[in-house]
Amino acid sequence: MTQNVTIIMIEDDEGHATLIEKNIRRAGIANQIHHFRDGTSALEFLVNTPGGPLREGPTLILLDLNLPDMSGTDILAIIKADPELRRTPVVVLTTTDDRLEIERCYDLGCNVYITKPVNYENFAAAIRQLGLFLSVITVAQPGA
Repeated sequence: MTQNVTIIMIEDDEGHATLIEKNIRRAGIANQIHHFRDGTSALEFLVNTPGGPLREGPTLILLDLNLPDMSGTDILAIIKADPELRRTPVVVLTTTDDRLEIERCYDLGCNVYITKPVNYENFAAAIRQLGLFLSVITVAQPGA
């Protein structure tokens, strides 16, 4: 049985968020998208919501690094340190193309790093592959 993948988008720039969602829809992906404009509200939803977003099935996180209230790398570290969220795929979407920052994100556990402006074909392929991956696996729950 496949489950619908919930997409969490953490992006403060409304123009970028609109473009990302447009590219997701253009790729034929109709999954629900929860959009957060800052790290605090996103983490509140991800970490402090009873049962978290995983109660609805697999989740995919699209993460900007340059947010108004905290660093995206800090959010990535929190997600990957959380026992319930650490296996959640994270796609970093950012304007930062610094090699050390890219390495840091991969070291922290991001699955894909994409530099904005987003190349539509690469972006769509990455989202499809991660969505397909999530739809065919069952993530073991902590303690199971």
